[in-house]
Amino acid sequence: MAIPGRSLPDIFSDLIAQFTRLLQKEGQLARAEVSENIGKAATGLGFVIGGAVLLIPALVVLLDAAVAAITERGHLAPYWSALIVGGAVLIIGLLLLAFGASRLRPSNMIPARTIQQLQRDASVAKSQFEESHELHRAA
Repeated sequence: MAIPGRSLPDIFSDLIAQFTRLLQKEGQLARAEVSENIGKAATGLGFVIGGAVLLIPALVVLLDAAVAAITERGHLAPYWSALIVGGAVLIIGLLLLAFGASRLRPSNMIPARTIQQLQRDASVAKSQFEESHELHRAA
């Protein structure tokens, strides 16, 4: 089914123009997705830094508690509070560190949605080209 008044070169030229616009839009989408992924990596880096910052005082508190425990060696004393606080800060720091590190994986930087969209677009373009080719052969 040919469109009345449109020649094959016009249709082909229109197809090329549409394909060019599609590639430009896909490029914009890829840039936006990479930018979003960089934002996620920056957040992950913030969590890693937060975890590291909390691990340093946790170690100091735990070491202080160990010193107090060895010194006191007896009744429930202030070192137990230092051990409890130091242990809690240590756990929180480790959790932040693990969560931040998980966001820094290279696989999180791949623009997966853009790749899927490009594959769909290529499939549609291929099918349209095959339909156009079939129409031209039939004419």
